[in-house]
Amino acid sequence: MIITQTSLPGILLLTPTIYRDNRGAFWETWNQSHIVRAGLPTNWVQDNFSVSRKNVVRGIHYQVIQPQAKLVRVTHGSLLDVAVDLRRSSPNFGRHVALELSAETGAMLYIPVGFGHGFVALTDTVGLAYKVTDYYCPSGERTILWNDPDLGIPWPMAAQQAILSDKDAKGTLLRDAEIFA
Repeated sequence: MIITQTSLPGILLLTPTIYRDNRGAFWETWNQSHIVRAGLPTNWVQDNFSVSRKNVVRGIHYQVIQPQAKLVRVTHGSLLDVAVDLRRSSPNFGRHVALELSAETGAMLYIPVGFGHGFVALTDTVGLAYKVTDYYCPSGERTILWNDPDLGIPWPMAAQQAILSDKDAKGTLLRDAEIFA
């Protein structure tokens, strides 16, 4: 597995070695020794899975109570995955990284505590599997508006094409959001 620092410090891209032949492909989706060598958390307490249609936008989500680090990967299809630094004391506060993840590459994105996470489905259906380091806490969940102009996220579709939940459509602007110190 190749582990690469992205343009946003703390956000890592984990790219597996894929063995392909005439039958298909094989790769490891989890190998704790690689995670330990990279200095990432090893105590993942919950696995989650979502399926989204093309142009579904989820996020930008985070928890201020029971904050979670995430390790995300696409099981089918592709998406644009986004992480935003929500640590007010960080020199990168408000900056984001946006990377395409796909089932074809098997790449995973590590998002530490203190970052918001969101994505948009780029294919007809997308499966997203992700591990988290703490349990879901509904009272601690917060949502930044996905298309907050202050974030400048390069979403690959027009706002009127986005398919949103009520929660995501009513997200808070970064300047008004409860965030990390």
